[in-house]
Amino acid sequence: MTTTTDPDHTKTWNLRLDLFEEPEGTTSAHAVLDTGDGRLDSWTIAYRNPHDRPVPGIGDEYAAGRALRELGQRLLDAGAVDAEENAHGRAR
Repeated sequence: MTTTTDPDHTKTWNLRLDLFEEPEGTTSAHAVLDTGDGRLDSWTIAYRNPHDRPVPGIGDEYAAGRALRELGQRLLDAGAVDAEENAHGRAR
């Protein structure tokens, strides 16, 4: 996912986060990170306890937070792979 660039070059990565509220008390989140060189995405879901009042914003926060956390882990994993490849002279 990593490319070599000029150190003075500024990059813009775009993040899209879509939330889907379901009538059963669940909220799904889909996060997509477009780096220009590649794309990472994650899907997560949050379930409302049936004994809790329906407050959609809470489900949004949980689902979005989980999607961003998973996306962050995938980004860290990609960085670790790229660093390993770089250490062995296989940089892309």
